[in-house]
Amino acid sequence: MATTKTLRVNGKAVTATVDDPATPLLYVLRNDAGLHGPRFGCGLGQCGSCTVHINGEPVRSCTRPLSSVGARDEIVTLEGLGTKEKPHKLQTAFIEEQAVQCGYCINGMIMQAAAFLKKNPKPSVPEIKTAMQNNLCRCGTHMRIVRAIKRASEA
Repeated sequence: MATTKTLRVNGKAVTATVDDPATPLLYVLRNDAGLHGPRFGCGLGQCGSCTVHINGEPVRSCTRPLSSVGARDEIVTLEGLGTKEKPHKLQTAFIEEQAVQCGYCINGMIMQAAAFLKKNPKPSVPEIKTAMQNNLCRCGTHMRIVRAIKRASEA
C-alpha cells in the first residue's frame, strides 16, 4: 500500500509517495525532491556519501527509513547548506583547498564537517581527523579535506 508523506527539506515542503515505508530517505531526496547532493555510495551507512542533517545531526540517509522521519523534522542537504551566491564557509574552503578530486564523497564530507564545526568551532587537526574518520574518500584527498575543514574553522 502506497504511503504519502510530507517532509521539510531545506526549508521547503516535499511530498513523497512510496510503496514501502522502509524506503531509504536517500531515495526520496534524490528521486522525489530532485536533489543531487546526497549520493548512494555503499548503501550500508559506512562511507558517508549520503549524509544529510536531520534536526542538525548528521545522518546516513541510505539506511534511514522514510518512516523514521517526522513532518516536524528539518532535513538539510548540501543544497540547503549554502547557495551559489552565498556558499557555506566549508564549501568555499573545499574549493580553495582543491579538496575535491572525483567529488563523490564531498557531500558527506561537507555535511559531516558542518555538523562537527557546529559542536566544535575551533578544532585541532587531530580532532578533525577523529570526527571525519568514518567518511571515506576513494581518491585519497583526506589531507586536503582536513585542510579545508581547518580553513573553514578559521574563517
